[in-house]
Amino acid sequence: MSFKYSVFTVMTPDLSIEDAARVLAQLGYDGVEWRVNVLPKDTSAPPDYWAANRCALDINNLSKSAKEAKTFCERHGLSVPALGTYLQADDCETIEACMLAAKTLNCTQIRVNVPNYDKSIGYHRLFETAVEKYRAVESLAKKHEIKANFEIHMGTICPSAGLARRFAEHFDPKYVGTIYDPGNLVFEGFEQWKMGLEVLGEYLAHVHIKNANWVMIKEEMSAKRWEPTWAPLQDGQVFLPDVIRALKEIDYTGWLSVEDFSQGDTMTKLRNNIRFLRFIEKSLE
Repeated sequence: MSFKYSVFTVMTPDLSIEDAARVLAQLGYDGVEWRVNVLPKDTSAPPDYWAANRCALDINNLSKSAKEAKTFCERHGLSVPALGTYLQADDCETIEACMLAAKTLNCTQIRVNVPNYDKSIGYHRLFETAVEKYRAVESLAKKHEIKANFEIHMGTICPSAGLARRFAEHFDPKYVGTIYDPGNLVFEGFEQWKMGLEVLGEYLAHVHIKNANWVMIKEEMSAKRWEPTWAPLQDGQVFLPDVIRALKEIDYTGWLSVEDFSQGDTMTKLRNNIRFLRFIEKSLE
């Protein structure tokens, strides 16, 4: 049993989509998870993961972007396991456009977010509203035979596997799934790796791989205040061999998509990360 490895292009802001496809194939990745967002207007700005990321499909010209990306993927033998959008569930028109772009790319999954937690509204109201809005997403997923995934993410109403399962259970796992992200769980929502994966069960659809550490930033009211920060895959609080072992134990055979926000040169990170992950998997055989 072997995993398939891809890169979510949010971590390659300095590469064009053409260069990303070529580089990932050369380094031995199996696929690419394309970021879908507005392209930066100021091309002279320094590349940035979120504000000035060149390595994305243009959400304002999705049909053209998807066809271009398909050409580059086919040229270099890469699959597209997922599209990473930043859409909320009530933007049905754009979600449907992203699903059509996914079909162009022979891709079976797109990300559609759940809302952030807002204490002024409260969890229960947010949850009920989010379920109702996501029903429209599920209907679009059925229409286009595309799975809509929401990510287990800090700051949202689904920061843990347990809360993600509570949300996902309102939907058909054929059309709605979860993205498991151990790096996000360093920030909020950690549950033991295998237990969290067992809780997700049939709703586990995709896995992001990144890492993080907690650092002490100041003292306040005689107490130390700590905050999380991104770290290289080998150096964070997530011991990735344990995560990969747990994925093997539950018979997960899907994609591991790298999303490394640590400091450093993009090419070096891409090269080191695929070597590290394949080394872990081989060591666990």
